[in-house]
Amino acid sequence: MIESPLTLSTLFRIGPIPITGPVVVTWGLMAALTVLGLLATRALTLSPNRYQTVLELVVGAIEDQIRATMRVEPRPYVPMVGTLFLFILFANWSSLIPGVEPPTAHIETDAALGVIVFAAIIYFGIRARGVGGYLKTFAEPSIVMIPLNLVETFTRTFSLIVRLFGNVMSGVFIIGIILTLAGLLVPIPLMALELLVGAIQAYIFTVLAMVFIGSALGERRARHEEEGRS
Repeated sequence: MIESPLTLSTLFRIGPIPITGPVVVTWGLMAALTVLGLLATRALTLSPNRYQTVLELVVGAIEDQIRATMRVEPRPYVPMVGTLFLFILFANWSSLIPGVEPPTAHIETDAALGVIVFAAIIYFGIRARGVGGYLKTFAEPSIVMIPLNLVETFTRTFSLIVRLFGNVMSGVFIIGIILTLAGLLVPIPLMALELLVGAIQAYIFTVLAMVFIGSALGERRARHEEEGRS
């Protein structure tokens, strides 16, 4: 059971920088995903074993989702989208490990993920349209929409943060409360539900990120890449 997600206890310090539990779990997840990625890709063959088959299925599913959502050639976006999805998925599921606080149940981690998506929107938008072309999107469909479009750019990122934080944090608290009141065996069905909810929240966050990035690319860019694939 975790404490309030708005209060963080310091585990240790690196110089003047306090290191909290969610930071340590985040580092652990990044290290684990890095090692798994290296192990899964170190010996790729034309005749895949079962591990490579699973890897190809995951990558293929991510590519299909990018193609369906963003209407672009998925290859340039797979590293960012795939990493985002897998990190959030395993971060959400880490709540099922006794004594581990899921990083996504803390607003700081979700804010960092939101900033990554915000930066990705700008980066891919500028890469697709150029600086001038991207800035012109804020004046669409007319120049009077500039203030609203600017506000929308920040509010949709904020909505990503709040949605992920609220859903993951509430689920962890519910399981913690029931575990305290009812013992170990009763919450097991809720833990299975938490696996499903964690996967759904990772999927929703990633799909919304793809929608926002796709909107920054523009219809012209998307249509051009679609024609190039065909």
